[in-house]
Amino acid sequence: MRPRQLEYVVAVAAEGSFTDGARAARVSQPALSHQVKALEQELGRALFVRTPEGAVPTPEGERFLPHARAALTAYRAAAEAARAAARLEGGELRVAALHSMAMGLVPPALGAWRRAHPAVRVALTEYAHIDLLAEAMAGGEADIAVGTDPEGWPGPRHVLGEEELLLVLPADEPLLRRPGGVPLALLADRPWVLYAADFGLSPLVARAFAQAGFAPRAAARVHHTATAVELAAAGLGPALVPADVIGARHAAHTARPATPVVRRLVAFTRPDPSPAALAFTALLAAQTARPVTS
Repeated sequence: MRPRQLEYVVAVAAEGSFTDGARAARVSQPALSHQVKALEQELGRALFVRTPEGAVPTPEGERFLPHARAALTAYRAAAEAARAAARLEGGELRVAALHSMAMGLVPPALGAWRRAHPAVRVALTEYAHIDLLAEAMAGGEADIAVGTDPEGWPGPRHVLGEEELLLVLPADEPLLRRPGGVPLALLADRPWVLYAADFGLSPLVARAFAQAGFAPRAAARVHHTATAVELAAAGLGPALVPADVIGARHAAHTARPATPVVRRLVAFTRPDPSPAALAFTALLAAQTARPVTS
């Protein structure tokens, strides 16, 4: 059963004849008759009695018509919603992001999106790890994901740039004034504010410690970068935190590691991205354009 067939049935019933119904539907009378007959064969019931005076709905046709009108109305509404979404004049954009990026990278982009496309609703979901983020995207739970590079992702991806992780230390820490950055090895004997094992930043931070030649002791293990910032600034222990999530209040508590610790920022979609996902990818790229090391 096709929407066009429903349209023809409704037109015939409204006009009282196949000829007038065809005129109202802007189609030839033979084409309309063919489609109505095909629908009747599919249903196994005649919908109209053909008379010299016109077309009269059969009892089965009378019962069918309200459902046909409702289905046709729903189809037209769905088609218009799809067209509006393609024009970015309606619909919804579902964004999935890693926790730290949902806190630092994504909000400015969402603010710009809201100003540019106020009629498109936005839903944001956060994930702790890139594997969970990629799984949600593959399952159709979001239109676009913002995270690190997902291994083996089959759809489009756009590299947004790189983000540096900074050291957060208490304000009275002498190393904050050290020129040329702080070697992590100088902090090897201190307890650190670390991330929980299932948190997405943990592997990157662990590699940085391994390259510096030590395994840190944990003063705390947290699930949120904001918590890491607060605890490190309070003096519980140093922490490595993405630069984007460190606000102005703690800017004076930061220092660059002597050997940069960076992560690549990526937006990715399924193989058939929606117009909204493509537009948000472009907006993210414009908002976050950063150099990428080779």
